[in-house]
Amino acid sequence: MGLNILAVDDSRTMRDMVRLTLASVGMNVTVAEDGVHGLELLEGSLPDAIISDINMPRLDGFGFIRAVRGIDRLRAVPILVLTTESAPELRARARDAGATGWIVKPFDPRKLVHTVQLVTG
Repeated sequence: MGLNILAVDDSRTMRDMVRLTLASVGMNVTVAEDGVHGLELLEGSLPDAIISDINMPRLDGFGFIRAVRGIDRLRAVPILVLTTESAPELRARARDAGATGWIVKPFDPRKLVHTVQLVTG
Protein backbone atom coordinates (compact mmCIF):
# COMPACT_ATOMS: atom_id res chain seq x y z
CA MET A 1 0.00 0.00 0.00
CA GLY A 2 2.86 2.37 0.80
CA LEU A 3 0.88 5.02 2.69
CA ASN A 4 2.86 7.30 5.00
CA ILE A 5 1.23 7.70 8.40
CA LEU A 6 2.21 9.88 11.37
CA ALA A 7 1.06 8.42 14.73
CA VAL A 8 1.17 10.77 17.73
CA ASP A 9 0.71 9.24 21.19
CA ASP A 10 2.47 9.66 24.53
CA SER A 11 2.21 5.92 25.24
CA ARG A 12 5.13 3.97 23.79
CA THR A 13 3.03 0.79 23.89
CA MET A 14 0.27 2.44 21.86
CA ARG A 15 2.77 3.89 19.35
CA ASP A 16 4.25 0.41 18.90
CA MET A 17 0.82 -1.20 18.49
CA VAL A 18 -0.26 1.34 15.86
CA ARG A 19 3.06 1.06 14.01
CA LEU A 20 3.01 -2.76 13.97
CA THR A 21 -0.67 -2.90 12.94
CA LEU A 22 -0.26 -0.51 10.01
CA ALA A 23 3.19 -1.80 8.98
CA SER A 24 1.70 -5.31 8.72
CA VAL A 25 -0.29 -4.10 5.69
CA GLY A 26 2.63 -2.21 4.13
CA MET A 27 2.12 1.28 5.52
CA ASN A 28 5.10 3.38 6.59
CA VAL A 29 4.56 4.72 10.10
CA THR A 30 6.47 7.53 11.78
CA VAL A 31 5.78 8.02 15.48
CA ALA A 32 5.83 11.07 17.74
CA GLU A 33 5.50 11.13 21.53
CA ASP A 34 3.35 14.27 21.80
CA GLY A 35 1.90 17.14 19.77
CA VAL A 36 5.09 19.22 19.86
CA HIS A 37 7.15 16.29 18.56
CA GLY A 38 4.47 15.61 15.93
CA LEU A 39 4.67 19.17 14.63
CA GLU A 40 8.47 18.92 14.49
CA LEU A 41 8.22 15.75 12.38
CA LEU A 42 5.69 17.39 10.06
CA GLU A 43 8.10 20.20 9.19
CA GLY A 44 9.76 18.06 6.54
CA SER A 45 7.02 15.64 5.57
CA LEU A 46 3.58 15.31 4.06
CA PRO A 47 1.88 12.19 5.47
CA ASP A 48 -1.14 10.56 3.84
CA ALA A 49 -2.88 10.52 7.24
CA ILE A 50 -2.25 11.43 10.88
CA ILE A 51 -3.41 9.50 13.93
CA SER A 52 -3.40 11.42 17.20
CA ASP A 53 -4.17 10.79 20.85
CA ILE A 54 -5.97 13.53 22.80
CA ASN A 55 -4.42 13.42 26.28
CA MET A 56 -0.70 14.17 25.87
CA PRO A 57 1.87 16.35 27.63
CA ARG A 58 3.29 19.59 26.15
CA LEU A 59 0.61 19.85 23.42
CA ASP A 60 -2.61 17.84 23.58
CA GLY A 61 -4.45 16.40 20.62
CA PHE A 62 -6.83 19.34 20.26
CA GLY A 63 -3.97 21.84 20.08
CA PHE A 64 -2.01 19.55 17.75
CA ILE A 65 -4.96 19.17 15.36
CA ARG A 66 -5.60 22.94 15.32
CA ALA A 67 -1.90 23.57 14.63
CA VAL A 68 -1.85 21.06 11.76
CA ARG A 69 -4.98 22.61 10.24
CA GLY A 70 -3.25 25.99 10.40
CA ILE A 71 -0.52 24.78 8.01
CA ASP A 72 -1.68 25.25 4.40
CA ARG A 73 -0.01 22.19 2.89
CA LEU A 74 -1.49 19.93 5.61
CA ARG A 75 -5.08 21.22 5.55
CA ALA A 76 -6.39 18.27 3.52
CA VAL A 77 -4.50 15.52 5.39
CA PRO A 78 -7.00 13.27 7.22
CA ILE A 79 -6.56 13.26 11.00
CA LEU A 80 -7.93 10.36 13.04
CA VAL A 81 -8.24 10.69 16.81
CA LEU A 82 -7.29 7.50 18.67
CA THR A 83 -8.14 7.85 22.34
CA THR A 84 -9.67 6.23 25.41
CA GLU A 85 -12.11 9.15 25.57
CA SER A 86 -15.61 8.61 24.21
CA ALA A 87 -17.62 11.62 25.43
CA PRO A 88 -19.71 13.25 22.68
CA GLU A 89 -18.53 16.74 23.68
CA LEU A 90 -14.90 15.71 23.20
CA ARG A 91 -15.73 14.24 19.79
CA ALA A 92 -17.42 17.53 18.85
CA ARG A 93 -14.40 19.49 20.10
CA ALA A 94 -12.07 17.31 18.01
CA ARG A 95 -14.29 17.75 14.95
CA ASP A 96 -14.31 21.50 15.49
CA ALA A 97 -10.50 21.46 15.71
CA GLY A 98 -10.38 19.67 12.34
CA ALA A 99 -10.36 15.93 13.07
CA THR A 100 -11.64 13.64 10.33
CA GLY A 101 -12.62 10.65 12.49
CA TRP A 102 -12.54 9.10 15.97
CA ILE A 103 -11.43 5.63 17.13
CA VAL A 104 -11.71 4.51 20.75
CA LYS A 105 -8.89 2.56 22.45
CA PRO A 106 -8.36 -0.29 22.72
CA PHE A 107 -8.68 -0.47 18.96
CA ASP A 108 -9.51 -3.39 16.71
CA PRO A 109 -6.49 -3.72 14.36
CA ARG A 110 -8.69 -4.51 11.33
CA LYS A 111 -10.89 -1.50 12.03
CA LEU A 112 -7.85 0.78 12.34
CA VAL A 113 -6.46 -0.43 9.01
CA HIS A 114 -9.87 -0.13 7.33
CA THR A 115 -10.44 3.39 8.70
CA VAL A 116 -7.00 4.59 7.55
CA GLN A 117 -7.64 3.09 4.11
CA LEU A 118 -11.08 4.73 4.03
CA VAL A 119 -9.88 8.26 4.83
CA THR A 120 -6.89 8.05 2.47
CA GLY A 121 -9.01 6.44 -0.25
